[in-house]
Amino acid sequence: MRAVYLVIIILFISLNLRPSITSVGPLLDIIQTSLGMSGLTASLITTLPVLCMGLFSIAAIKLNNRLGVEKSLLLAMLLIFTATFLRMFVNDPFFLLTTALLSGMGIGIAGPLISGFIKKYFPEKPGLTGIYSVSMVIGAAIASSFSVPLFHSMNDSWQHSLSFWSILAIPASLLLLPLLKKGAPNKNPISISSIFTKNKRVSLFMLFFGCMAAIFYSITAWLAPIVQSTGLSYAQSGNILTLFTVIQIPISFTIPMIVSKTGHRKTWLLVCSLSEIIGIVLLMAHFSPWVATIFLGIGAGGLFPLALLMPIQEASNTTEAISWSAMVQFGGYLLGSLGPAFIGLTLDLFGNFVPAFIVLILVISVMMVTSLKIGNNIKKSS
Repeated sequence: MRAVYLVIIILFISLNLRPSITSVGPLLDIIQTSLGMSGLTASLITTLPVLCMGLFSIAAIKLNNRLGVEKSLLLAMLLIFTATFLRMFVNDPFFLLTTALLSGMGIGIAGPLISGFIKKYFPEKPGLTGIYSVSMVIGAAIASSFSVPLFHSMNDSWQHSLSFWSILAIPASLLLLPLLKKGAPNKNPISISSIFTKNKRVSLFMLFFGCMAAIFYSITAWLAPIVQSTGLSYAQSGNILTLFTVIQIPISFTIPMIVSKTGHRKTWLLVCSLSEIIGIVLLMAHFSPWVATIFLGIGAGGLFPLALLMPIQEASNTTEAISWSAMVQFGGYLLGSLGPAFIGLTLDLFGNFVPAFIVLILVISVMMVTSLKIGNNIKKSS
C-alpha cells in the first residue's frame, strides 16, 4: 500500500506541471486581443514559464540540500497554486506575465525533485518516469481540452478559465504532508560546478533536452494558432491540442518501460524524432492537421519521458539524480524557452509559419545527431 501511496503522490504532483502552460494555447488569440499584446509578447506567456523552469531547476539542488525532497516539493506546489490562482485577477499583460514567471518557478523546482523522489523511493524502477510523464500529459490534455469550455461556462472570462487549474495543487500538497516528518536535508550535497567536470554526458543530455523542449513548447504554444490559420475554429483547435496530448499518454507510459527493460534507447530516440519531422512537414505542406498532430504527438510522447529518464538511469543515488536532472533541465529549458518566442517573432516578421517550420526541422536534426552520441550507455533495470 505504501508503494501505491507514493505512486499517487508522483501522479498528483506531475499533474500540476503543465496546465498553467497548456491552458493558454486555445485561448491565446482571445487573450492577445483582450490585452492588446503582440505575437512576441503573447508568446512570453509560454516562454517565461519554460525559461523559469530552467533557471529555477538549480534551486532544486539548493532546496534539496537544505530542506530535503519532500518539503521542497511542497514549496513548489504552493508556488504553482498561488501563480495559477492569481490569474483570476489579471487585467494587464504585466500581471499575466508575472503569474507565468511564478508558475515557471514552481515547475522548475518540482521537475528535478520528482526525479530524485523516484530515485529515492523506487531505486530499482527508473521506468516509473512513465507515471511522471503520463501524469504531465494527462494534466496538459485536461487543461487544453477544457480551457475553451470553461471560458464559455464562466461568462467568457479567460481569467477564470486559466485560474481554475490551481485546484490541482491542493491534493498534491495534502498528499505530501505525511512525508514531511521523514524528509531531511541532504547530508552529501554535490557542488554544481563539479557536475560538468565529472560527467560530460550531462552536457549531451542537456543539449538533447534543449532541442526536445524547444520543439515541444513551440508546438504546445502555437499548434492551436497554426491550425486556426487554416480555418479551424477555436473549439476545433482545442480538440487538436487534445489529440496532441492524448496520443502522448500511451506512448509516454510504454516507451520508458521498454527502454528501461531492453536498453534500446537510441532506437526509440531516433524513431520519435523522425515522427516529429514528419508531423512538421505535413503541417508545412498544408496536409490534414489531424494526421500531422498524430505524428507530432507520437514524437513528443516518446522524447519527453526519455529525456527525463536519462539522468535517473545513469545516476547512482538520489542526490545525483536530482543534481543531474536539475542541470539538464537548467540548460535544456533555457534553450527550449527560445522556441515559442522564435515562432512569435517570425510570425510578426513574415506573417506566416513557414520559416519557423524550417528551423524546427533543423533543431530536430541536431537532436537526432545528439541521440546518436548519447547511445545506449545505460543499465537495464530488474
